[in-house]
Amino acid sequence: MPIGHDTTRKTEGLGQTPVRPRLNLLLTYGGWRDMPAVLQLPRLLSPMGIHAMQAESGDEAARIIDSEPVHIAVVDLEIPLNRGPSPTSINRTGGPRLLQLLKRLDTPPPTIVVKPRQGSEREHARSLSQSLREGAFAVLDRPLELESLLEVLRRVLRKHYRDGWPQPGPAVR
Repeated sequence: MPIGHDTTRKTEGLGQTPVRPRLNLLLTYGGWRDMPAVLQLPRLLSPMGIHAMQAESGDEAARIIDSEPVHIAVVDLEIPLNRGPSPTSINRTGGPRLLQLLKRLDTPPPTIVVKPRQGSEREHARSLSQSLREGAFAVLDRPLELESLLEVLRRVLRKHYRDGWPQPGPAVR
């Protein structure tokens, strides 16, 4: 089943007109791997009208949220708060803070959390519980498989947008 229904695509001559973005996806990434599957999403989803807005820090994500409506958010818990030369463990608080920011919006978007694997079952349960308390729709472990993320995006569209696209309206801020 495709993600959302495609109703605006038209053809002109041999090429196609660009698809107007119908859904804004906030996509954060904590830099845990050189070429992660998650960075392939903008190219894969763009033809369907999904505008993937990438952020590499909590501050960058906050600026996006202030300037664009966000319909779905993918939050890597290990994104740094600020973009600096070398992220440290102290600087890796961007993900939890971003979850809190999204939760406080007038209309919080469905949020998919990507978290590192924890060493113990207790740490795993604590991290999962914390993410769900902050309003996560789903929690995925790293390393993230593209198929798993696409399936969760389908579930978000099915549950929150009735298997279609968000209705145009005021920004989700």
